[in-house]
Amino acid sequence: MKRLLQTTRWLPRALMAPAVLTLFLWMIVPLAMTLYFSVIRYNLMQPEQTGFIGLANFEYFVTDPSFGVAVVNTLLLVGSVVAITIVFGTGIALLVDAPFPGRGIVRLLLIAPFFVMPTVNALLWKHMMMNPIYGVLAQVWGFFGLQPVDWLTDYPLASVIVMVAWQWLPFATLILITALQSMNREQIEAARMDGANFGQQLRYLYLPHLARPVAVVVMIEVIFLLGVFAEIFTTTGGGPGDASTNVAFLIFKQALLNFDAGVASAGALFAVVLANIAAIFLIRIVGKSLDS
Repeated sequence: MKRLLQTTRWLPRALMAPAVLTLFLWMIVPLAMTLYFSVIRYNLMQPEQTGFIGLANFEYFVTDPSFGVAVVNTLLLVGSVVAITIVFGTGIALLVDAPFPGRGIVRLLLIAPFFVMPTVNALLWKHMMMNPIYGVLAQVWGFFGLQPVDWLTDYPLASVIVMVAWQWLPFATLILITALQSMNREQIEAARMDGANFGQQLRYLYLPHLARPVAVVVMIEVIFLLGVFAEIFTTTGGGPGDASTNVAFLIFKQALLNFDAGVASAGALFAVVLANIAAIFLIRIVGKSLDS
């Protein structure tokens, strides 16, 4: 009986061991290699000069003239996209919350952009929308007799923000639409019968109810938006100059343009630390929201 109990206790662990070990290797091995490369001199074009240099790679990365610009651009990109998706996502969710003919099709179309691959999204905006010669925006500007704008050259970071926001807006909208479905309709009807206008309903009913899903949307978006890369690589290439370079693209430049794996590894660790700080901060905010 004792042997049977021991077998029963260890069997689930034995069955889970391969999956846990695979996940462990999948996460720990790359992290260990990144830590190793971050403390050595390792240029892909000069592998024979490899050697231990301590924290010199970290110092080089954070003292790079592009580093400060990349951090500011990253914060602007993340903050702007989150603000746009929350504001417009809330508005769209409220618009499609009320029943109307074809609501199911409209909701499906609203979430469709989220399933577009980032590279395809960037190419669509680059050639179809923002091209200064034949793009849709250029045609609209020309229709009103205005000079078309070369968005990717004159406003590179704003252009990337628009692209990323367009793709993440359906995600926020979907979460907020789902949250609105759980609202107490009797409470809303009672407020209307008491003479509450839409602004009062929005302030005292809708927004308090959406506080928790908004916190979840912000947390998820911030974590993913810190690593935006495909849109920048496909459209602006981080330029002009460093105007649209974020931390992820700066790491790419160090790794595959400067061939410096050591500095790129140091930058990657910085990005991991930044993402974890943001995640911990946002998880606490979401936890407080859920407890309230």
